[in-house]
This record gives sequence, C-alpha cells and structure tokens, in this order.
Amino acid sequence: MKTASRRHLHSVRTGLLALAAIAALPSTALACASCGCSLNADWGAQGLSTQAGWSADLRIDYLNQDQLRYGTGSISPTAAAAITNTDTGEPAEVEQYTRNVYTTFTLDYSSAQPWGITLTVPYIQRSHSTLGVGGDGVSPGDAAYVSNTHDLGDVKLVGRYYGFADEKNWGVQLGFKLPTGSHTKTGTLTDPAGPPGGVATIDPGLQPGSGTTDVIAGIFGFDNLNADWSWFAQGTYQHALSTVDGYRTGDSVSLAAGLRYYGWQSVTPQLQLNVRHAHHDGGEAADTWATGGTLVYLTPGISVPVTERVSAYSYVQVPLWQDLRGVQLAPRVIVSAGVHMTF
Repeated sequence: MKTASRRHLHSVRTGLLALAAIAALPSTALACASCGCSLNADWGAQGLSTQAGWSADLRIDYLNQDQLRYGTGSISPTAAAAITNTDTGEPAEVEQYTRNVYTTFTLDYSSAQPWGITLTVPYIQRSHSTLGVGGDGVSPGDAAYVSNTHDLGDVKLVGRYYGFADEKNWGVQLGFKLPTGSHTKTGTLTDPAGPPGGVATIDPGLQPGSGTTDVIAGIFGFDNLNADWSWFAQGTYQHALSTVDGYRTGDSVSLAAGLRYYGWQSVTPQLQLNVRHAHHDGGEAADTWATGGTLVYLTPGISVPVTERVSAYSYVQVPLWQDLRGVQLAPRVIVSAGVHMTF
C-alpha cells in the first residue's frame, strides 16, 4: 500500500472495523446462525495494523431477534406452533424474543516483522423469552421460560502472518476461542405446569459461553484500487475441538468483503458484504433441528476522526438473505458503534 495511504489509514482505521468471526469473528461463540453480529472487525486482516504498535477498540453491537423465520421466510408464532420438529417428533419450539447487547474490547499488536496478534474479550447482556413447545403460539407451553444473563463471553486470541508477498497485502490467521464464558446459566420457568418461578435450563446456544475450545483459521487480503478507494476480503473457519456437557457448536464459515472511500477528509465511508454459514449444533444436549443456516448482510458504515489517534465509527447490518434451519429467531437489523485508539 502507498505510504500516503498508510498514513491516512492509520488515522481512520477505526471506521474500517469489521468477527467473526470468523465467525466472522463474531463477538462470542454463537450456536444459532442468527445470534451474532457478522461485522468484520478484524483491522489487522484489513491491512490497517501492518505498522508496528498497539491499538485498542471498544464496540457495542445491538441485536433484537424478534422475527420468527422458517427456512428463507418469516413465519407467525401460530404457524410455527403447528410445525413438527422432525428430530424429536414434537411440536417446534416457539420463541418470543432474544435481545442481545455485546460489548467487545479488542487489543491488537503488530510487530515490526510481518505478524500480529489480536485479543478479543466480549461481555454479553442477553434477555430471552420462549413459549416452549406444545402451545398455540400465544400462551406458554411445556418448558416455557424467561432468562436474563450478563456475563463475560468466550475470549479469542488470533495471530496473523502476512509475509508471503513483498507488498505484505495478504496473509493467514490461526488462533483459538477459549472457554472463558459461563455455560451453566439458568432462567425462570413460565411453564403453566410449574412450578411457578422454578429454575429453567437455558438452551446451550443462548449461554454466554459454549464450554468448548475452538480453533480458528483464516485467510485475508487487501490493497488500494486507486488514490481514493481500497478493498479487503477475508474468509474464516471455526471448529469446536470437543463436546462439553453433551454440547458442541456447529462448524462455521464466515466471508467478508469491503470497499473504503478516502475522498472525504472528515468522514470515511465503508461498505461490507458479510456472509456466515453455520452447521447445526451437535451432541445430546443440542438442538440439532433449529440451529445453523446461512446469513447474508449488506453493511454500510462510517468513521469520523476525533483526534489524531482516536476515531468513532458506526455500522448498520441489513439482511439480504436468511436461510435458517428449523424455526429460529432472527434480527431485522444489527446496529454497531464504537471507538478506536492507537498508541
């Protein structure tokens, strides 16, 4: 990348955040395909942390999953209650909402040599309500419950190497998601059979952590198109190495591509295309019917320099395509905002 462009990128790199996560790199290990933000927040893989030094980022993602979907279309709660879970032979579970707030702190270091490392620490606030199974889609049924969890999620540590080409504009990633988040949180029963206020087991996919150690691998590239435009692309794969308490998250693949425009001095716009495909969860405690799927998001965003070293940014993810296994809740939009600092 050109020296002038690098200096400009250094001052506005915040707005170019984008999991994953893998998983995109999503904010946490997310079992259901629609539970997480697929914004690509890996600035090292976007070519924005190739100079030696440290940077830190604090981001908030808000997802209100309030739309029931079945396959590629939306579905009413009443219609969902009439569908049969083909894995269990019982009626499908009808969920009401899952409201998520992810607060993610990221610390990144790039050496003078062509390598870097990123530490991602998420804090998860999640409220959830389900009508359970066997109801009419309006009143609580068997195993209905509500839950509110606030806890540390699963930490990720991912390294990168980009010394394959003289331009240092592509490379590979390898790292791990660690089982730091709790996977034993409970909720409160609303099942009419009671007991009223009894302790309910939260679905494994809605816990702050998965309980597993996952391996993360990826490949990325970036370059300038001209003086005003640059691009980046990244693909990542995540795989759980074990099954814990009868549960293992499904393998996932995340793809991201983006364009950045530098023609305006006071603001840097960016447009991303984010794709995430997740296999269904596994294990005797997992919901193997209503987990997994494919999501495609269009993600416009901007960044604004606050000082020479600090920038503020915001993104909105709009779903273009959602193909979910079984009956699942999905968000209509995902909103992200944060600040980024170099030092």
